[in-house]
Amino acid sequence: MLISNAYAQTAPAAEAAGGASMLTGMLPLVLMFVVLYFIMIRPQMKRQKEHRAMIDALAKGDEIVTAGGIVGKVNKISDQWLHLEIAPGVEIQVQRSSVGQVLPKGTLDKNAA
Repeated sequence: MLISNAYAQTAPAAEAAGGASMLTGMLPLVLMFVVLYFIMIRPQMKRQKEHRAMIDALAKGDEIVTAGGIVGKVNKISDQWLHLEIAPGVEIQVQRSSVGQVLPKGTLDKNAA
């Protein structure tokens, strides 16, 4: 009878230790997710937000470089498309999302000379 009482008294302590070890086992996984968020996910979301703001701020006359490397001046803007003048009298149509960079004003004039 004394032995069974001893086992009954240690059972709750063993369950508490099992719960603590489960928390300790999950801690590295949680820490890895936090590190992944701050190193990869958050900077990518910031770049997407900046790119969206750049595309929304485009105006007629802006000089841009597309993701494919085409340089031109914006002649016409619609919701989804841009008309770029890439040479005198040569105009192409590209998607707004393909804009990679907005150049400073006068960049194309400097390159032509």
